[in-house]
Amino acid sequence: MRAGGGGVASAWQIADEHRLNWKIAPVLVMFHVGAVAALFFFSWQRFFIAFFLYWVTAGLGLGICYHRLLVHRSFAVPRWFEYFLTVCGVAALEGGPLLWVSTHRQHHQFADKEGDPHSPRDGKWWAHAGWILVGDALRQDVPTLRRYVPDLAEDKVHVWLTKYHLFPALIVGLALYAIGGFRLVLWGSFLRTVVGLHATWMVNSISHIWGRRSFETRDTSTNNWWVALITFGDGWHNNHHAHPVSARHGMKWHEIDFNWYTICVFKLLGLASRIRYAQLPAPSASLPRS
Repeated sequence: MRAGGGGVASAWQIADEHRLNWKIAPVLVMFHVGAVAALFFFSWQRFFIAFFLYWVTAGLGLGICYHRLLVHRSFAVPRWFEYFLTVCGVAALEGGPLLWVSTHRQHHQFADKEGDPHSPRDGKWWAHAGWILVGDALRQDVPTLRRYVPDLAEDKVHVWLTKYHLFPALIVGLALYAIGGFRLVLWGSFLRTVVGLHATWMVNSISHIWGRRSFETRDTSTNNWWVALITFGDGWHNNHHAHPVSARHGMKWHEIDFNWYTICVFKLLGLASRIRYAQLPAPSASLPRS
């Protein structure tokens, strides 16, 4: 977070905003090196295992659970199923539920204004990954967490998963090693994680810069079809900012939203209820992003 809004950022955040985060940067470099190395050991088996894990972590975990369920409460699921989906999200290696949900709720409160953790108005690179690599954007004090995630802060399981968020990814890595050795780890952990990170970051950056707008929102959010494809539907970002609590992000017939389709399957299986979704917009020409 580059600057505070409504007292969100504290003095240490502002003072350290240009300091490289040495806890995060070396890990990201290591994962990117591993992701590149994976390309030298291609096999269809490794590809499909990595893709399945990508869907589990980025689709079920981040897009459906972290984003639409925990952040916006767009639908409800049994508590045990919520915990299962949260573990899927934790395995994406984008932090525990309290931190991820708090950051995203701040983004909606201050979207493209002072206090937004990752707005392109602070720079395209900042919106994509700079806010992760520089300063202490990922460190949030207890008062901030309690302000933005009071619901999760009272849940012992979500607190535990936030505290020990590295465990699920470690277990997945060990399982992959046992099944297919280090080459499968490169595909199923390193490459899969890096693709997931950049997909999430593209929603923050590209989907606030390039694309089309179906709704006149107070931020710069856009709909980007190819970001939607790699995020299973979260690239319909202008739709989402116009209707934040809608479980459906792809609102027109051609706006493919696999996360929404999955939630519909959950409903058929009796696993999802109280689903909230916006009505389709009236036919009109999309507004190009200026």
